[in-house]
Amino acid sequence: MTGSGEDWLSDGLDIEGADCSLWVSDVDYIAGWRTAREAADRLNRALLGVGVELSQVRAVASTDESGRGIVRMAGQLDAVDRLSGLLEGIADSNGGAA
Repeated sequence: MTGSGEDWLSDGLDIEGADCSLWVSDVDYIAGWRTAREAADRLNRALLGVGVELSQVRAVASTDESGRGIVRMAGQLDAVDRLSGLLEGIADSNGGAA
């Protein structure tokens, strides 16, 4: 996925705390991250498809403490509000189920 600059992936993701730097030697974090990266790329393509700029809102691959892949959403507040409105509109038009 591409963004507005080379630092687009880490912008706004300055997460700190004990859980963020804890690595367990026997845990395969790379496999979990790869799976999460595929899911994040798919979600980012969908966001681009509905006109969302990835420099404003994007999915980011990560792992949890046990190495399972997770996807985090990062974004500017106004863009997140617009995305929320889009999703609410879809849910409303489908009777509450997206």
